[in-house]
Amino acid sequence: MMALLSLVFAACNQDFDTEFVQQTTLPESTFPVNAVSVTPTATAINLIDILAAEEPQPIEVGQIALSQSLPANTVLKAEVQVSRDADFAQFTTIDGNVADNKITIDPATLSDAYYGSITKNPAATNLYLRTLLYTVTGSAVAIIGTPGQNYFAAQNVPFTPEFRANISPAYYIVGGPNSDWAGSAAGKAIKFSHSDTDVYEDPIFTVIFDAAAEGDTWFAIGDDAACDAIANDGVWNKLLGIVGGNSQATEGQIDFRYNLGSDNSFCVPAGTAKKIKVTLNMLEYTFKVEAVNIADAYYLIGGPGEWNNSKDQKFSHSSASVADDPVFTYVFAGSGSEMWFAFGDEEAIDAVGEGTWNKLFGTRGDSKDLSGSFDRRYNLDGDHSFCVDGTAKFYRFQVNMAEMTYTITPLNFAEYFYEIGNEGGWGISHPLYGPAGDGKYLGYYYLDGEFKFKPNADNWDDDLEYVTGDNLGGTLQSTGGPNCPDPGAGFYQINLDAAGMSYSLTKVETISIIGDFNGWGGDVDMTYNVAEGCWEATADVNANGFKFRMNHDWTISWGGANGDGKAYGNLTQNNGANIIVDSDGTYKFQLYISYEGNNKVVITKQ
Repeated sequence: MMALLSLVFAACNQDFDTEFVQQTTLPESTFPVNAVSVTPTATAINLIDILAAEEPQPIEVGQIALSQSLPANTVLKAEVQVSRDADFAQFTTIDGNVADNKITIDPATLSDAYYGSITKNPAATNLYLRTLLYTVTGSAVAIIGTPGQNYFAAQNVPFTPEFRANISPAYYIVGGPNSDWAGSAAGKAIKFSHSDTDVYEDPIFTVIFDAAAEGDTWFAIGDDAACDAIANDGVWNKLLGIVGGNSQATEGQIDFRYNLGSDNSFCVPAGTAKKIKVTLNMLEYTFKVEAVNIADAYYLIGGPGEWNNSKDQKFSHSSASVADDPVFTYVFAGSGSEMWFAFGDEEAIDAVGEGTWNKLFGTRGDSKDLSGSFDRRYNLDGDHSFCVDGTAKFYRFQVNMAEMTYTITPLNFAEYFYEIGNEGGWGISHPLYGPAGDGKYLGYYYLDGEFKFKPNADNWDDDLEYVTGDNLGGTLQSTGGPNCPDPGAGFYQINLDAAGMSYSLTKVETISIIGDFNGWGGDVDMTYNVAEGCWEATADVNANGFKFRMNHDWTISWGGANGDGKAYGNLTQNNGANIIVDSDGTYKFQLYISYEGNNKVVITKQ
């Protein structure tokens, strides 16, 4: 109804001209609603057939009957609401034409409204239609009936939209680094990524894949039907190729081989890229091919550091190759006020030392955007530095050098993070301790199977999941990934860097007792009791002191906290005191190690 307020309509009346003018409100018409009836007349709407005609005809949706005459110089105006849902939760409104007691709508207008406001999916469906009627007297417009309540000619009709584009749910690279084109079609290993949105609402598909190990990289693109036609029938003409035939074109139009008359495959020349990024817009049937060349290291400039050619602020990266893992991370402390920064590879930082600044990377959006895309300054219209307000304790600046995107995350870490996994049936949250607030946490737990990390003991919000690495460590991401892999059943030291988005495990092969009773020169190995969750041993010790240490090494050891050798319930691995007993003898030791402030030993004299 409100669409009527912003439009100017020419009322249909052969005797005089009446014009709709913009109004701020629509009053209820004095013409009674019970004096009007509208009979639905649309049975099916096939826009393919209607629009194929030399002169497409209007679509009749209703016939009007009046039980009393309209007031003098008054005409009727109609609007038709169109929805795919019976409750009209999402609808669009188009003009209806009233003439000879018939309500019609323009087929081209219906098509544009359907694709513009409802969906871009060309599949046949059902449409729900209903009509609003207005009286127009001169420039005065009024709605017949109560606004928002009185609709006429409600109907549900089969609808076939005109064909504008056919988009498959998935696309694949055929060929590329795989010289066996038929095998790559059958395996469908290199799949384009896509959002969870309907493909007609989001027609963009992207993929990043390795260039061929030797020579030029040739490839084509196909959906499931094209790949299956190759694998099952040896038919290749359903693949997509480049319109115009320039195999090295980096952007342009695509079409099916059966329309092109030849293969028209894509080619990226040897030596131009380590990885190749392809972006498709399947609503417009366009493509873009980009070379992805990633440096081995990147550096922050500015921020908490100086704007010079120092390489002190180096991004962290996983142990994987930069081609396999294009994500780099840098974490820095907030300052309490605005912090401006940029970043660059070694070449860009060295260029700064020579007075050239345009090789640095800057944001393509607003400087204070916390996520977006970036580019070299020489491709931007200024320096486009990044900026944070500095109020968070820490900031994580993460860049994806394959996708040329970034995310800045303000970090205010609590004292504890949590490990949860198969060892506890995914129902026990094990605390990891990080008192410095810098996102670095430490804990000791028995692991047996896959696991994850999460910031809250009682929910899964903002959990961290695996990206790449091995079974003893790797990089992490905020949701969307798999579990961290099974390291093998055993007791582990767990180091989590929630700021740098990485973790590492050290297997505790043994914890042993060493002290004055054996001249500090030998170890009594303890055994881990899985059921009790503790390390156990029985040993003869004297009253002159001893400690516990990990893997027969003094790098990690436990003693009494706060210099108290009898603090059995509060052991520390930070320069703990020698543990003492009252007298020489045989003792049973049960050592519970989990995190600082929660380590203890139960000592029972035998």
